[in-house]
Amino acid sequence: MNAEPAIRTYKVNDIFYSLQGEGRNTGKAAVFVRFAGCNLRCPFCDTDFDAFRLMTARDIVADIRKESPTAEGTLPIVVLTGGEPTLQADEALTGLLHQAGYTVAMESNGTLPPPKGIDWLTISPKDWSRDFSHYHCDELKIVFDEETPRRLAGHEPFSAHGGNGPLLYLQPCDTGDPERNKRITAACVAYIKQHPKWRLSLQIHKLIGID
Repeated sequence: MNAEPAIRTYKVNDIFYSLQGEGRNTGKAAVFVRFAGCNLRCPFCDTDFDAFRLMTARDIVADIRKESPTAEGTLPIVVLTGGEPTLQADEALTGLLHQAGYTVAMESNGTLPPPKGIDWLTISPKDWSRDFSHYHCDELKIVFDEETPRRLAGHEPFSAHGGNGPLLYLQPCDTGDPERNKRITAACVAYIKQHPKWRLSLQIHKLIGID
């Protein structure tokens, strides 16, 4: 007798309901599904890599519904994030989310291809050796610090694509040091004024004190 196939599970760090605080969807109600684990270790990352629950796709959808008991037809977006969500999220999960009526967004570092079924893809690249024009996404978000202007010099031709490419965002890095953050934000604003193809993305969830 053949054994039944194992049910796929995902390592989920957290599921919570809040507002999207960054990029084009800033201010929208959103349920965030944080996956544990990443193939990069960025010093400014705010995710606990070690804590997780094993959940099936149906478990995830059920938790999303519990977290956001909104009326039918007014569902929040679902944001798959991490960690690095492309290590785990797959077409089975995005398909089930679509069946439940949700719009699916993803925030990725761009090192791996996303699964099918992503409605809005944000890539925040950390590998400066790659040509950013190879990223196929809806928005490209660069975390901006003191080194970013020098690093962007080799990628500026991409920002000239205008409407033919993704939306381009620079987001001041939150270093945990208020004075340094102020200097980084001022430098970011100055850079955008000199290179207006870029837009400013602020982490409004931190500014107003929500998750």
